[in-house]
Amino acid sequence: MASTNIIRLKLLIDSKSRRVLFAEASKDFVDFLFNLLSLPVGTVIRLLTKKGMVGCLGNLYDSIEKLTDTYMQPNLKKDALLNPKIPNTHLSVPLLLPPSIKSSTRKFYKCAYYNNYYSNCGAYVADDPRAICPDCKTVMSCEASYVAPPVEDIASSSKEGGFVKGVVTYMLMDDLVVIPMSTISSITMLKKFNIKDVGVLEEKVVNFGMGEGVKLLKASLQSKTVLTDVFLGPNGRKRKWK
Repeated sequence: MASTNIIRLKLLIDSKSRRVLFAEASKDFVDFLFNLLSLPVGTVIRLLTKKGMVGCLGNLYDSIEKLTDTYMQPNLKKDALLNPKIPNTHLSVPLLLPPSIKSSTRKFYKCAYYNNYYSNCGAYVADDPRAICPDCKTVMSCEASYVAPPVEDIASSSKEGGFVKGVVTYMLMDDLVVIPMSTISSITMLKKFNIKDVGVLEEKVVNFGMGEGVKLLKASLQSKTVLTDVFLGPNGRKRKWK
């Protein structure tokens, strides 16, 4: 389980062409990357800001914000689209994005007469406290408690948590292709990049935190050279290497 908000990455840089060839990434970083696929679109737009979005999704988000509740279905809230909740998960991934996207437990509601022996009210559950019980026509405003499965059951297959195993280091390409790292794969990549003079190669260890997490999320939607853009872009060139 990752408890830190900073992850260290080792980059292999072609100093001549000023590009990141690949990075050596730990399990924690790969878990973070894979977890990006679970983010709702509304969350991504909010993280990157509407003006920072490519295309028209920012306009769609802005339209929903400006639309009054008069035009929305009475059982729906705009917040479900603008600020969607990420379902709770037993997966443990590094917290490398702002806390505004933390997961939250979904609430459920039942009829106040759910334990009435002479009714079927107990057979129904809703996710909106304004819902009407199909059996007795009463508002279902009685909050129900969600019971999660035992931890030993959901985590029985692995004590590590996350998505990938931590027994190996992973090679992360500039375009975010992820493969298990090996000596053979490294040599193959150098040949692929047509590196004839190893003297142009530089190894740099960088810290990756929340700021870089948001930059990577944005770059991944716009570019095929994500690592280069994040670490060697206009701001990255001035970075103090550690």
